[in-house]
Amino acid sequence: MYKRFFKRVLDFLISFVALICISPILLVFIVVLHVANKGAGAFFYQERPGLNGKIFKVIKFKSMTDEKDENGVLLPNDQRITKVGKFIRKFSIDELPQLINILKGDMSLIGPRPLLKRYLELYTPEQARRHEVRPGLTGWAQVHGRNNISWTEKFKLDVWYVDHCSLWVDIKVIFMTIKNVLSGKDVSVISGSFDGTN
Repeated sequence: MYKRFFKRVLDFLISFVALICISPILLVFIVVLHVANKGAGAFFYQERPGLNGKIFKVIKFKSMTDEKDENGVLLPNDQRITKVGKFIRKFSIDELPQLINILKGDMSLIGPRPLLKRYLELYTPEQARRHEVRPGLTGWAQVHGRNNISWTEKFKLDVWYVDHCSLWVDIKVIFMTIKNVLSGKDVSVISGSFDGTN
């Protein structure tokens, strides 16, 4: 009952209230990022697979410029990320716009993180089970290693969550997420291409 009904109700209510409460902060970051990103905008949109593999557009704060070399190719990530971008990644502020995805029903507060859609065909049947629930703003794998564990282990943790999803597990993930974010634990400021972060 929780996974099929109450979880979505809580997602909607919490994301709605959160967006209202932090809207002034979001507006400040929108302005600051627009300037820091040299006109490249404050938001980053990318197609990701959600519940049952359905594709949606994830929303994040943009942490990099769109600067290119003389051949028109984007510069490496470490050359394009801004000081503000490093800050918002360190404290996971770049993820906050996904509250809109949660409000719309694309995502949940807790669940496997949505990855790039081009990896869908590479999953084993067991790994693909991570799409049996909505992807989350944070998740069981994120609070058990985040960027410091292998992708194979992350997928195992994602499937564990699918099989053990409950109100108690979600509450535990929320408190562990807050602890990790405040301490900056297991955060990689310069992400690789696997998760398509920008």
